[in-house]
Amino acid sequence: MNKSIGIFDSGIGGLTVFAAIRRALPNESLIYLGDTARVPYGTKSAETVIKYSIQNAHFLTQRGIKALVVACNTSSAYSLPFLRKEMNIPVHGVIEPGVRAALAASKTMQIGVIGTPATIASNAYEKSLKEIKPSVRVVSQACPLFVPLVEEGWLDNEVARLTARNYLESFCEKIDTLILGCTHYPLLKSVIQDVVGKDVILIDSAEAVASDLKNDLSRQGFLTGDGMRSELYVTDLPARFEAVAMNFLGRDIPLVKRIEL
Repeated sequence: MNKSIGIFDSGIGGLTVFAAIRRALPNESLIYLGDTARVPYGTKSAETVIKYSIQNAHFLTQRGIKALVVACNTSSAYSLPFLRKEMNIPVHGVIEPGVRAALAASKTMQIGVIGTPATIASNAYEKSLKEIKPSVRVVSQACPLFVPLVEEGWLDNEVARLTARNYLESFCEKIDTLILGCTHYPLLKSVIQDVVGKDVILIDSAEAVASDLKNDLSRQGFLTGDGMRSELYVTDLPARFEAVAMNFLGRDIPLVKRIEL
């Protein structure tokens, strides 16, 4: 099927998912929307997150996509049932793939989850983990300052390190696997790893999502081999978006366009 794959996130963090999908499906066209004018989603109500997510999805579907990837953990926690009901294309979230990857990696079944306040409050990760493995022990921690740090580009400085220690030191010895339950957090991976220790396995769901998407499109016969094009949209501040996008995608990135929803 000669259509694009749509991906949205509350800001720039979903570029980790975009990059993973581009590696897994190099011949597919991708459209990314970062809702940078309304980031972060993690401090907003479920109703607001659902409303924003539906608006994002409508923008992408108007461009004729064949699948939608919700690259935002907060949106995945609250809006997936609504999006799947409303749309007639496959809709992939990031929580279930991350959960499966964490259970496969953990030896002790003591798993940590960090995310935005809304994601942690939803209890979506713990519910999904326990549905598959009832005996798993889950330790959760909201890290609300991580998203603004990433959006500001403060990825490896003293402020980032102090913030990570404040959030993570209290439970890092209780787990052997840590789910990075927000697509912004992989940008802070080196800082987080330093705090929790090298023996703790960090789970970034981006690769798992890309694998699920590839398998799903292949099963439905929706893969294409016509070559890839990329479109990047934001709702505010495209200059800063471009600067951070280079960290993920290299300097050869398409023009970033600003739109209003």
